[in-house]
This record gives sequence, structure tokens and C-alpha cells, in this order.
Amino acid sequence: KMKTAYEILSGLVGSEMCIRDRFGLMERVLFGQPAANAVIEEIERIGASRVFLLVGGTLNRETDEVDKIKGALGDKFCGLHDSMPAHSPRDAVVQCANSARSAAADLLITFGGGSVTDGGKAVTICLQHNIQDVDGLEPFRTVVDSSGKRNFPDYEAPTVRQIAIPTTLSGGEFNARAGITNSRLKLKQSFAHPGIMPVSVILDGAVTRHTPEWLFLSTGIRAVDHAVETFLSIDANDYWDGAALHALRLLYEGLTRVKHDPEDIDGRQKCLMGAWLSMTGIVAGCRLGASHAIGHILGGSANVPHGYTSCVMLPHVLEWNKSVNAERQKALALAMGKPNTPASDLIGKLIEDLELPTKLEQVGVKKDQFSTLSENCMLDDWTFSNPREIRSPEQVMEILELAS
Repeated sequence: KMKTAYEILSGLVGSEMCIRDRFGLMERVLFGQPAANAVIEEIERIGASRVFLLVGGTLNRETDEVDKIKGALGDKFCGLHDSMPAHSPRDAVVQCANSARSAAADLLITFGGGSVTDGGKAVTICLQHNIQDVDGLEPFRTVVDSSGKRNFPDYEAPTVRQIAIPTTLSGGEFNARAGITNSRLKLKQSFAHPGIMPVSVILDGAVTRHTPEWLFLSTGIRAVDHAVETFLSIDANDYWDGAALHALRLLYEGLTRVKHDPEDIDGRQKCLMGAWLSMTGIVAGCRLGASHAIGHILGGSANVPHGYTSCVMLPHVLEWNKSVNAERQKALALAMGKPNTPASDLIGKLIEDLELPTKLEQVGVKKDQFSTLSENCMLDDWTFSNPREIRSPEQVMEILELAS
């Protein structure tokens, strides 16, 4: 029997600290057996009869993992889409939604990385509200005003829900928020609603063996970023602190092990569990900081892969923030087993050891882009919740210069 734990984790939060529905509408997290077996148990529990798959293209074309899921579904399988590019552009979301609508899908399974997962969330919005072109998504995105306050549109939650099987470590499957790119503006925009969180998540370290090494490890640094910026958040509290620090421990160990031995399934599972724990604060409303805010813009405006954004920003944001939280950063170093080394140096060294980029120029971002990137960062609410106050593009520019 597989283990289920989301309700247990949610139940530890006292009502005085967090409203229950801030956790969204997820029902179960499953781990402990192959993904295809877990899918069958969830399909039977939910009672779905027409299941549509949104999957990674390489995963579908070069492995048999998608065929295992299709085989397990049998006659409940009703269609498949395997063309979701990085950063989940609106046109790809709408194309997938139109296919799922034509297939009369009553459940969506996403199987792949963060762009597939986030794209699936937006697909469920399209299905619920009969959105058939890219402009139809516009009223559903969140908007940040000049003070940094994010305004959330109110709309009916999707009735066609999503089961997510992640193959990377970005953790978006646990969030009621999707980053979707407006290709015309070259800007990643946020869509957020409690009802777009997947109904279930299946964590199976074995299926991640097919994920390219750079992608698995770099999204692992994205999960490290979740943990670090949660611990250092202006919203930090004892509950989120515990989850963030243990997430960092698991990820630091797991990523190092997988780099040494790609067939270390236990190490991969530790990474998945660490990525889940790293999202504890975020799913309950924790505001993060500049590493994430700048990362969103690097993805949508400069096409930097999701995981790489944290690789090139997190150590430098930690360095920039030292003037306000150097003492608290020591707990991060302790969690990684080296209390006498600055956390920014430890994380930077981990990124180097994983053979990932540490500077903007290594991911194709040039200095003549900094001005536009800095301006766009003022459209992201997490810019305004950085531990060291940011209120101007010039301050963002200082961080970009550190990372150059």
C-alpha cells in the first residue's frame, strides 16, 4: 500500500497561523510504488472515465514511461498532447486545451517537468471557461500594481482536475499558481487560484532517470531556492522554517548523490521529497524574494531555463541580502553541514560541483538586457517582498551586476 501524506502535513498547521484553504484543493500525495500503479488507484478513487495526458515530448518519444501510463489507463485513455515548450506559452496551453475539450476529457494527467505541470493548470482554466484562443486567458491572470500588491481575479474553479507526475524538482505541482508566458510580450505571467492545484501528486524517483542530468539537477537548485527563500522570507515562522531546513538537507544530500550516481533511485526520491518539503511555505502563502522574482523575468523575458534561473541568481541574491539577514543565513549553512562557511559560498560551490552555470553570461544573458529585465522585475510581487527592500529597477540592477 502506498503512503499518503498531504493531509497529515496540512493538519500540522494551527488555525491561528494559516487559513486551511490556503493549501488549495489537493487531496493526496502518493509515493512508494511505480507511477503507473499509483495512477490506477487514483483514477478509481476519483471515478474518472476519460483521461487526457499532457506529457513531455522527449519522455513520450524516447522512453516507454508514457506507454506504461497509457497501458494502465486502458479504455479510459482519451488523448495525448506532447508539445508544451519551456515556460508554458499561452498558445501551447490553448492548443492542448482544445484537444482535451474535443476528447471530452474529465481528468488531466500531466507527466513531465515544470512547464508541463504549469501548462496543465492553465489547461484546466481553459476547459472550465471555454477559452479557445490566447486572448481568452487575459482576464484570468493576476496583476501587480505599482505598490507591489498582487490582485487576483475571482473565477469559477476548474471541474476537470489534474494529477501531476513530476519528472523534475521545480515543485510547481504543489502550488496553486502557474507561470504562463505571453509570447507577444515575452513576459511570464502568473495565474493563481486554489482550484488549479492538482488533485493529486505522484512522486516516483524511478521515472526521473530519463530526465536530462542538467535539467534534473538545475531544477533541484530551484527547489533549494524555494527552501532558502522560504527560510529567509519576511513571512518566516517556526513551521515553515522546519520544513525549509529539512528540505535543504535532503536536497543537498540527494543532488550530490545523483550527480555521483545517476542510478541512485533512493537519492532521486530524497530529491523529490526535498522538493515537496521546499514548497510547504509557498503553498500556504509565503512570499519569497528577489531570486524568484528575477528568475520569473529571466524565464519569460530572456528564455533562461527554469532551473538555471536559480543557479545564476540565488548565491548572488544571498550576498546582496547579507546586510539584513547574515545571522539568519548561518542556519542554512548549518543545515548543509558546514556552519563556518557562508551559505552563499556553499550553494555557489554546490552549483559548481553539479557542473551548472553560476553567471548570467553562461545562460546567454547580456548586460544590454539588464535595463529591460530590471524594469520587468517591478511587475513581479516577490520583488517587493525581498528581505532587503527593493523599490526601484536600479536596485535590481545591482543584483544583476553581481551575477554578471
